[in-house]
Amino acid sequence: MNPIPSSKPIRLSYRSIYILPTKRGLGFVLLITILLLIAFIYNNNLVYLLCFLLASLFFITILHTVNSLQGLLIRKAQCPDVFAGELAENGLIIDNPSNTERYSIQLGITKESMQSCDISPQQNTHISLAQRVNKRGWFVLSRPVISSCYPFGLFRAWHRLNLDIKTLVYPRPSTQDYPLPENNSSQGMQGNAQKGQDDFYGLQNYQAGDGIRHIHWRAYAKGQGLFTRQYTGTQSTEIWLDYEYTLGADREERLSQMCRWVLDADNAGVEYGLRLTGLTIEPNRGSEHSTQCLRSLALA
Repeated sequence: MNPIPSSKPIRLSYRSIYILPTKRGLGFVLLITILLLIAFIYNNNLVYLLCFLLASLFFITILHTVNSLQGLLIRKAQCPDVFAGELAENGLIIDNPSNTERYSIQLGITKESMQSCDISPQQNTHISLAQRVNKRGWFVLSRPVISSCYPFGLFRAWHRLNLDIKTLVYPRPSTQDYPLPENNSSQGMQGNAQKGQDDFYGLQNYQAGDGIRHIHWRAYAKGQGLFTRQYTGTQSTEIWLDYEYTLGADREERLSQMCRWVLDADNAGVEYGLRLTGLTIEPNRGSEHSTQCLRSLALA
């Protein structure tokens, strides 16, 4: 059973670092063995001396490789929210609190994704592990590995991090040009807007007598129906984005449509509220409000 991921920074110690010889290290052992056999067969003291020097270097390298990781402090960075289909930038910060520079520190999920860096004394470095996400909700990063083969590549020391690294993924915005809901009480909306010619605030079904220049031809060309653009004066407009009035074959498509509505309403600068099953967010505007709505859609 995997241990519970930690939300606190992880400090590497000797007890938490694993080390094994690399292919180069095994080749180095084979070389020492061959030299030792030659020295034994020919009774050559110089070859004996060379074997002992190489063996000493081999064992001293173990300490240097482990020390390249020992004492490092790894903490998670702020992971910004993303939309489904985008790259989740899962960031980690590696602190070097010692007075010794650390060389060839590697961090990644797989061998192919390893990123290498050097860390100066009393400094830190930021490494981003980007992964494409396709499902809304919380995306939990697989446990990354921090490792080092410094100085000669004879050994590889590593530690598999167990940090609570996750990113919130919003629904993928619909590519369909869905018109914003009408501002009328029949759909549970509120507002005191008056029709005018100042600011665009949404679309409504075409009615006989509506001006041709106000028809939303783009929606009509896509076979979504005939709509006319509606405008407001200086008074505020409130619309409701209601899950019950979305279209789609399944829940994900309907949430995708609501995500598109939130983005369009935010760009239009209108006040809008959100209605989901068991959740109501009162009308408002601004980046904080749109983030609250998008987060609610991600976790719905």
